[in-house]
Amino acid sequence: MTASQTMVNDRREIFGWAMYDWANSAFSTTVGTVFLGPYIASLAAKAAEAYPDGMARFFGIPVAPDSFLPYCVSFSVGLQVLFLPILGAIADYSHLRKRMMQIFAFIGAISTILMFFVTGSLWWLGGVLFIIANLAFGAAIVFYNAYLPDIASEEERDRVSSYGWAMGYLGGGILLALNLAFFIFSDDLGVPGDLAVRINLASAGVWWMAFALITWARLRPRHAARALPPGETYVSIGFKQLGKTFREVKHFPETIKYLVAYFLYNDGIQTVIAVSSTFAAAPIARGGVELPQDTLIAVILMIQFVAFFGALLWGKLAQWMGAKQSIVVSLVIWSGVVIYAYGGLRGESRIIEFFILGVFIAMVMGGSQAISRSLFAQMIPKGKEAEFYSFYEVSERGTSWTGPLIFGLANQIFGSLRYGILALIFYFIAGLIVLPFVNVPKAMADAKAYGENNNG
Repeated sequence: MTASQTMVNDRREIFGWAMYDWANSAFSTTVGTVFLGPYIASLAAKAAEAYPDGMARFFGIPVAPDSFLPYCVSFSVGLQVLFLPILGAIADYSHLRKRMMQIFAFIGAISTILMFFVTGSLWWLGGVLFIIANLAFGAAIVFYNAYLPDIASEEERDRVSSYGWAMGYLGGGILLALNLAFFIFSDDLGVPGDLAVRINLASAGVWWMAFALITWARLRPRHAARALPPGETYVSIGFKQLGKTFREVKHFPETIKYLVAYFLYNDGIQTVIAVSSTFAAAPIARGGVELPQDTLIAVILMIQFVAFFGALLWGKLAQWMGAKQSIVVSLVIWSGVVIYAYGGLRGESRIIEFFILGVFIAMVMGGSQAISRSLFAQMIPKGKEAEFYSFYEVSERGTSWTGPLIFGLANQIFGSLRYGILALIFYFIAGLIVLPFVNVPKAMADAKAYGENNNG
């Protein structure tokens, strides 16, 4: 039995691993979900007042103030699609998975802390820093996910994956609650609103870096670093490893089938998350009556904390009925969510209905993603964890534009956000069609056979 096989299901190491989810989720909630977008848009709008066309200028390029950060998001996702597979291949060859995770987490956290200096004429710096931080965030997540097969045995991976997601929702929710409270009461504290936003943005980077120290202290490297062959660099080796994997992908047909199912239904999940605030804020979604801003904030916070329990619940559900079956249950619930969002939220009880809908979203959001991650871990050949998880991350990020596109087209064609949200049911139905045909035992057997034949 190898050393790597003996170091599984260690509670201390699993806690350290999960604390990275706690650490980096601050970036997703405080920066990505709430504060950076409106702040950058307001600064860009002020900069645009100097031009007759109402456009801000990014190195001379006209940019609509509200469009600047979405462009940055799209560009950073494109960089992830380009770089993550290469980084994963380098990590698997070099055995420097922990070191690379540390490097990219540090880059992401520092970039987030530097957002404190985004003000006035430096409005564009917020977008540049976000591109760097989001690329680093995605890279570190690949190496983080790749640790799951190392730290947890097959029968424990659903529980451990769910635990990690739960810790992420809890950590991100706690900092977001603190930051929202600070922002709301900033005037009473004598802190200008823009300074409060900048402090909140930087706090996400400090949180990310500080709590990641627990991860670095407890997460153990699995192999000694591998020396480079003469005349090679890690980049050249990464390309060769990636090319080899593409040539061998025919050995993993069920794993590829699962990735197809995953990017279909996960695109639906990501789109619901991304457009839910737009849908909730639009008067057309509730018969012409706006939902109060404080209600939207309360729902965002509620979802974070309910999702903590939802992720843990789905870990138990997967142990009871199996991972694939529990994902199928979650997709049925997701389908119900979009159908209800289309037909409900109209009467006097719309605020209560919106909270109830938020509870259902929270219960399945973390759980469906956590079990998807752990199920994929069963289908990965040993020695290629980071590389395969880079494909997993790319299948999530690289197709994330299709859901918003369908949502936007349906809204534009039918003149209603309700039809836009209903159109997303396509993704969940498509996932429900493909997923049952994935032969999980064969995928596990294929991965195990490859590992035995190529790793001694």
